[in-house]
Amino acid sequence: MTEGAAPEGASLGTHVKGLGPRPAVTMWTRLFYGFGSIAYGVKDNGFRVFLLIFYNQVVGLPATMVAAAVMTAMLLDCLIDPVIGHWSDNFRSRWGRRHPFMYASALPVALSFLLLWNPPMDWSQTGQFWYLVTVAVIIRTFITLYEIPSSAMSAELTQDYTERSRMLGWRFFFGWWGGLTLILVMYWFLMRSTPEYPTAQLNPESYKEYGILGAVLMFLSILISAAGTHKFIPWLPQPAPHRPRSLLATGKEVFETLNIRPFLAISGVGLVSAVAIGIQFSLSVYITTFVWGLDRFWAGVLQIDAFFASGLAVVAAPYFTRRAGKKAAGSVLLVAAVLVGFIPLILRLLGLFPDNGAMIGETRIPEIVPWLFLDGIVRGVLGITSTILITAMLADVVEYSELRTGRRSEGLFFAFTSLIQKAISGVGVMAAGVILSLVKFPTGVKPDDMPPGILTHFLLVYMPVVGVLYIASMAILQTYNITRESHEETLRELDARRQAAVEGATSHTP
Repeated sequence: MTEGAAPEGASLGTHVKGLGPRPAVTMWTRLFYGFGSIAYGVKDNGFRVFLLIFYNQVVGLPATMVAAAVMTAMLLDCLIDPVIGHWSDNFRSRWGRRHPFMYASALPVALSFLLLWNPPMDWSQTGQFWYLVTVAVIIRTFITLYEIPSSAMSAELTQDYTERSRMLGWRFFFGWWGGLTLILVMYWFLMRSTPEYPTAQLNPESYKEYGILGAVLMFLSILISAAGTHKFIPWLPQPAPHRPRSLLATGKEVFETLNIRPFLAISGVGLVSAVAIGIQFSLSVYITTFVWGLDRFWAGVLQIDAFFASGLAVVAAPYFTRRAGKKAAGSVLLVAAVLVGFIPLILRLLGLFPDNGAMIGETRIPEIVPWLFLDGIVRGVLGITSTILITAMLADVVEYSELRTGRRSEGLFFAFTSLIQKAISGVGVMAAGVILSLVKFPTGVKPDDMPPGILTHFLLVYMPVVGVLYIASMAILQTYNITRESHEETLRELDARRQAAVEGATSHTP
C-alpha cells in the first residue's frame, strides 16, 4: 500500500497516520471540484452547436459525412468508457486512483480541441473525413480520461447524503456556464463579417480563435480542478489488493458489480431520458424557428436563461435533498420540468399565447421572448436540479455495491452510465427525424410560409412522445431502493466491517 494512503479497499477515511485528520469539504473544495467540468461543457457544446456547420459549410464536407464521422467517434468512445472506468478503479500510484488520469488528460484535451478547428483545407473529402474521425476520437478519449475519474470522485470526496448533491450541483453549474459562455463569446465577439466572408458564421478565422480560446479554458479548468482536490489524495480509497484474474473472471466481476437493483434503475432512467433529450435537442431549433418565428439573435438571447437556471439549481439541489430525499424530489422535478416546458406550446395550440409578431414598445422586443425566457428559467431549474439529484443517487450506489462485493467501483458505475447515454443518444436524433417525417414537415420553407396545420400536427406528436418517455423515466426511477436512512445504515455497516478488520489485523500482530 502506498505510504500515507487510505487502506486498500477501504471506505473514506477520516484520519491517516502521520498526516492528521482528513481535510474538511469546504466551499473551495466544491468550487475546485466543479470547475473542471468547464472542459466537458466546452467540448460538448462545441460538438453540438458548431461542429456540423463548420465542417459542412466552412470546410466543405457533406453533412452526411460529418454525421458519420461523429457517429463513428461516438461508438468508439462508448467502448473506451468502461475500460477507463475499470482501469481508474484499479489503478495504483502515489497520487491515488483518479488524479494521474486527470493530470494526464489536460494537455492532450487542449491540443486535440485545437486540431478539431484547424483541419487541412486542401485535403480530399475522404482525407478530411478521416481527419475528423481521428481527432474526434482523440478528444473524446482524453476528455473521458478526465471526466470518468473526476465524476467518480463525487463518491470519494464525501459520503454525506446531502453534500453529494451540493458538490454535483457545482459540477453541473460550471459545466453549463463554461459551455454556454463560450457559445455567446463565439456568437457575439468572435464571429465577424469580412469582405471575403460577409456571413460571419462562415468565417474560418472565427473558428480558429474559438479553438484557441476553448483549448486554453479546457487546459486550465482540468489542471485547476485536479490541483484543487490534490490534498485529498491520501484520504481517498485505494484499490483492493491485486490478484491475478483471467478475462472471464474480470467479466464476471464487472457483471456482479453492475447487476444490482439501484444501478439498473439509474441506467434505465439514463437510457430512456437520453432518447427524450436527443429528440428535444434535435427539434429545439425547429420549435424556435417555425413555432416561435425567432431570428438568430433572439434565439441566442433565450440561451441565457440557462445561466440563471444552473445557478439556482446549485441551491435547489441540496434543499430538495434535505426536504424530500433524492428519489422523491428527482421524480417530481423531472415531470414538472417537462410540463412547464410544454405550457407555452399548449397555450399556443389553444390560441392563448402572444402572437409572434407582437412587439413590446419601441424596443422591438418580440412579446413572446420574456414569457419564453421566464419559462426557460423555471424549466431549467427543475430539469437541472432533477439531473443533479439523479446523478447524486448514482454516487450513493457505490457504498451499496461495496457492502455486497467488498469493492469500490465508482469509475465503473459512472463509465457505464455514460456509455449507455452516449450509445442511445443517436436514437433520439433518429426519432426526431421520424417525427418530422410522420407529420410531413416540409423542407426549404420559410417560417412565415409554414402551413399552420403542419405545426399543429407536429406539436401534437412531439409533446406526447417526449412526455411518455419522461413519464417512463420517472416510473423506472421508482425501483431505486436507496434512501437516506438505508445509505446511513450501509455506512455504519461498512465502518463496523472495517473496524473489525483492523482489530483482526492488530490481534495477529506479534
